Amino acid sequence: MIHIRFTNHDCERRALGYLAGRFSFKSWSTGDMIVPEVALPYLAWEGIQFAVEGPATYEQCMPSIRNSSATDRIL
Repeated sequence: MIHIRFTNHDCERRALGYLAGRFSFKSWSTGDMIVPEVALPYLAWEGIQFAVEGPATYEQCMPSIRNSSATDRIL
């Protein structure tokens, strides 16, 4: 997985629309996204501008873990 950042909000929206259903990805409200390396040429072919930040870290690839037991308790 590769960590990328978009040059503007319009590019991010176009990328989200293109990637959905084609590739797995994870995005953040900051405009950052992790995508499989094979998705990069497809984004470029569509004319979507992005900057490669480097390989994604382990923490970025893992899903957020929440402890639901704390919210299930009734006091």
